[in-house]
Amino acid sequence: MFSNKQFFTALLLAVSNMYFAQEESYLLKLPGSSESLEMVFIKGGTFKIGSPNDEEGHQEDESPQKLIEVESFWIASTETTWNLYQHFVERDLDKDYVQSQDDKLISLNIDAISGATTPYVDMSFGMGTNDFPAIGMTQKAAVQFTKWLSALTGNFYRLPTEAEWEYACRAGTQTLYSHGDDFSDLDEYAWFDENSQGKYQKVGQLKPNAWGLYDMHGNVAEWTLDQYESGIYKKLNRIKWNKPTKTYPKSVRGGSWMDKEIHLRSAARRGSNPQWKKRDPQLPKSEWWHTDAPFLGFRIVRPYETPSENDQEKFWTTK
Repeated sequence: MFSNKQFFTALLLAVSNMYFAQEESYLLKLPGSSESLEMVFIKGGTFKIGSPNDEEGHQEDESPQKLIEVESFWIASTETTWNLYQHFVERDLDKDYVQSQDDKLISLNIDAISGATTPYVDMSFGMGTNDFPAIGMTQKAAVQFTKWLSALTGNFYRLPTEAEWEYACRAGTQTLYSHGDDFSDLDEYAWFDENSQGKYQKVGQLKPNAWGLYDMHGNVAEWTLDQYESGIYKKLNRIKWNKPTKTYPKSVRGGSWMDKEIHLRSAARRGSNPQWKKRDPQLPKSEWWHTDAPFLGFRIVRPYETPSENDQEKFWTTK
């Protein structure tokens, strides 16, 4: 027999699944906790990924621009906070997990999902945890968080691809930033080196882009699913996902509280680096934490079409 708590969790999953079909935004509630996250529906379409050669701050890895088709998905309105991420690290909600009997929802063995090790230092570096973005995790850790979240909720979550991330960031624009080309009002939308007071800030405090997404520029840079490859736009006509085949570099987007405004552009790209573990005293280095990347976090997506069981594992497997 289900307890009352289990019954209402299962009911939430069933109701949520009906609601998702309406192509609307929804509130993702983390079972067994008071935490929630707004998921914004993004209608699929086409856009030009990258930047033109004459764009201020343009880098070679943003060329050539390509017309890319993106399918519909939901994306978190904010970066993942410590409030949510700490539950993954501590795995304190697993006992409340209810295995859904609804065949429309995915079913995973939560005990088989790898969990992050406890870091040996305070990974917030004293900058704050309540409603602040979680930072310093590896791409593997972010990917495993999405798998764990999927197991708890019964719905498929993952990191965004580079194409999805840029499409959502641009929100229909082709300007330097989602709000235009002007640097002067960037501090209304983004935390960066000039206004961050030398640390990250609570999520969702500044103006969102036109699609309701906060902190796509600045605050913390964000993991994507892709292997970073400087010339990838030259090789592919329709970029879907450059699946990682090695540990470094992986693709990071958005710029951070530490960066100059030019590195916050919608097209700006960055590859991960082994130096992000420089101060990690462990041998071998941790698979879960980048001790020297206080500028790095992530946000999650949910594709409109749930992939097959085999394809789900592809999105949750990383080098």
